[in-house]
Amino acid sequence: MMKKIESVQEFVEKLDAAKKVNPKDLSSDQDLTIGIMNLISIEEHLMFSGAKTGKTQFYDLINEVREMRKNAMLKIIPAYEGEVWCISKHLLAASMRVFEVGTKALAAGDKETAYSLFDQSYELYCMFWGLNMGMLTGEKKDVKPAKKVVAAKAEPAPVTKEEKVGKGGMSKLKSWVKNAVNCCIE
Repeated sequence: MMKKIESVQEFVEKLDAAKKVNPKDLSSDQDLTIGIMNLISIEEHLMFSGAKTGKTQFYDLINEVREMRKNAMLKIIPAYEGEVWCISKHLLAASMRVFEVGTKALAAGDKETAYSLFDQSYELYCMFWGLNMGMLTGEKKDVKPAKKVVAAKAEPAPVTKEEKVGKGGMSKLKSWVKNAVNCCIE
């Protein structure tokens, strides 16, 4: 007999576990990082709204959102050394903010600036994954590319010409994230 699910949180955890058949498939974790970025932004907006309006009710919500963000981050960063936790949080926050400035530039018709900012945002995001997968510290974790991009012999997708002319280590990191982290895999 199947156990009855007692809470929404338990349901979400079971659903996520079912989607994430391969525990080293990072596609669900990528979705979670986007959620974390938005939780960080909510924390910031609550602070600014409290300051601008003088209503402390906005401040009172910060701890609740912060706890949600911390719990989400623990799912991706369960163990760390040094200041990896804070660096990770700031890399995600910076990636989100640079992306938002890029969307404003795009809306204003400044495509060149927007594209440059989008690339910077993605580089920050790749740094987050590189840091948390041990690629920046030389402790590379065993992570398989997402199912959709795995070739018959489980080799990573070939590096494109654009990646080869990139910024050395950053282009390798971008290539790795491109192949291993894919939010579109169900």
